[in-house]
Amino acid sequence: MPVYKLASRYELDIEKTFECGQCFRWNADEKGVYRGVAYGWPARVWNEGDEVYISSDAPEELWQEYFDLSRDYAAVSRSFNGGEYLDACIDAGLGIRILRQEPWEALCSFIISQCNNISRIKGIVERLCEGLGDRLDFEGESFNSFPGPEKLAGLLPEDLAFLRSGYRAAYIINAANAIVAGELKLSELIDCDYRTAHKKLLEIHGVGTKVANCVVLFGLYHMEAFPIDVWIKRALKEHFPEGFDPASLGDCAGLAQQYIFYYARNLSDGAKK
Repeated sequence: MPVYKLASRYELDIEKTFECGQCFRWNADEKGVYRGVAYGWPARVWNEGDEVYISSDAPEELWQEYFDLSRDYAAVSRSFNGGEYLDACIDAGLGIRILRQEPWEALCSFIISQCNNISRIKGIVERLCEGLGDRLDFEGESFNSFPGPEKLAGLLPEDLAFLRSGYRAAYIINAANAIVAGELKLSELIDCDYRTAHKKLLEIHGVGTKVANCVVLFGLYHMEAFPIDVWIKRALKEHFPEGFDPASLGDCAGLAQQYIFYYARNLSDGAKK
């Protein structure tokens, strides 16, 4: 099984990256070793000394792209100017990277994420993969791929009762139908500008502003997207001046969003209440 070094722990903190609410298929064991699936390839990722290693049959280039390792996140972080609070968020969040996830998986996962917590989102996503994905064997364990939209198009909400996803089942099917019918072409939304991609996603029934921004950031790689959930809304209200515009953070505002989300959810006084 190919094993190779991904990055230093300073460049890629796997716990922060996998646990900051942007992905739902990576899980750690008691030793902090993560196992997951991306683009149909199972992998194992772990720390060894000051380095991060990965075991996978996928080409190394896939993981370099997935973890966005060609981008200098330290330089991007130094460019942010948002005051003392943002500086604290950056210091706490260094090592977070924005994963470049498969677009359909990102769309489907963030539809599931609506009014949901991370633990429950993960459960629904795993049931979806176990029920409709293909079996993948890796290092003596069994995994499942994320089912493509063609596996979901044409189904009825009751066909997805096993997910226990409630009203979200209809939204998932609707998005799959739009892709299979050619009404939504996610690959084209990667190449267009952020606003056009965001606007197009809002045409899909069941996709609101927050979900669209998450998909644009994590599945279409427009780094200026700045999703606003309850944690971000609270942080902006408490720590940023009235009328603060996240667009002022520049072309990589989405990275600042992840720093703020991580800090607000895990380390701030509000997270301890």
